[in-house]
Amino acid sequence: MSTPSPSPLTALPTDKELVLKVIPMPADCNANGDIFGGWVMAQVDLAGSVLPARYVQGRMATVAVNEFIFKQPVRVGDILSFFASVERIGNTSITVQVEVYAERFTDQGRYGKVTEAKLTYVAIDAQGKPRPVPKNS
Repeated sequence: MSTPSPSPLTALPTDKELVLKVIPMPADCNANGDIFGGWVMAQVDLAGSVLPARYVQGRMATVAVNEFIFKQPVRVGDILSFFASVERIGNTSITVQVEVYAERFTDQGRYGKVTEAKLTYVAIDAQGKPRPVPKNS
């Protein structure tokens, strides 16, 4: 029996950049056969760090998960596409919006949003203290 596709979209976001694609595997499942929320959160954190790294030009750390919404379950074999955009650049921090879209491995080309999140990263120095985001970025 096939798993139903997420609600299909006609297009993926054009106002965000594709920063990561990944396929969850059986080891990433909970007892219900869905992918652990924590696994999805870790992937969102990785995806969310891509754009701030361009500005920070050095070490940074995740300082806040401002919002995290699981819209639909993620299944083994889903092809996940992570799209990100910078929402705000502060003195030492950068806030990023991440949207995750799934396409079922057996029903490629039909996408549905499964997760969205907002995270904040802070630029840090060698001692782990906040430092300014370079202005020439």
